[in-house]
Amino acid sequence: MNRLILKYGRPLTAVILAVFAWVIYRRIANGDGIIPLVIAAVIVWGLGAPAFIYLWPRLTVNGYKRAILKHGFGAGPIPVNTLYAVPGTSSPSTSHGSLMATGADDLLYVGGWLDVSKGPQVLHVPDMAGRYFSVQFTDPSKSTNFAYVGKRTTGTNAGDYVLSGPGWKGTVPNGMTQISSPTHSALVIGRVFVESDSDLPTAYALAKQIQLAPLKQ
Repeated sequence: MNRLILKYGRPLTAVILAVFAWVIYRRIANGDGIIPLVIAAVIVWGLGAPAFIYLWPRLTVNGYKRAILKHGFGAGPIPVNTLYAVPGTSSPSTSHGSLMATGADDLLYVGGWLDVSKGPQVLHVPDMAGRYFSVQFTDPSKSTNFAYVGKRTTGTNAGDYVLSGPGWKGTVPNGMTQISSPTHSALVIGRVFVESDSDLPTAYALAKQIQLAPLKQ
């Protein structure tokens, strides 16, 4: 929803204006006074529309940040630049307090908050041997995903990825791939496929190996 709001902000604005125009037209057609309505419309439009269209997606992602750092995914707070692997698949019965209550029953989730303001971090992913997995990075200033690591984008071999912030001019070590973040922080969400109940221990062992560590200069 956030990406749709950001992508179609102008059309949504036009729709909201059209609705206001239609309401005003109906009031005029019925002979009702429109001055109070116009005043209310201006106030609602001036305050509500920008807040919803432009601030809501950003507030949502920053809400995830606060939840991750204070509560985690059900097992306590997750420090910055630490990824936590949820030990079980999510389901409709998952606690409503969990950020991973998505209803998916064939994925393990990995999550945390990235901060590269003090220097790059290295994302390590293990050899997934063909298993589906993905790690997405979301820009909190725009609530849009700016990079993916996973089967569909980088393959399933083991790899190390240097996550750098704006303006970083350091050297990327041999064998590593650089991912430039548009901001100094990002929401990180990973997913690892679980084939069956018997596959859960193997999938969880792999999910726990998806980790962040400071880049050694």
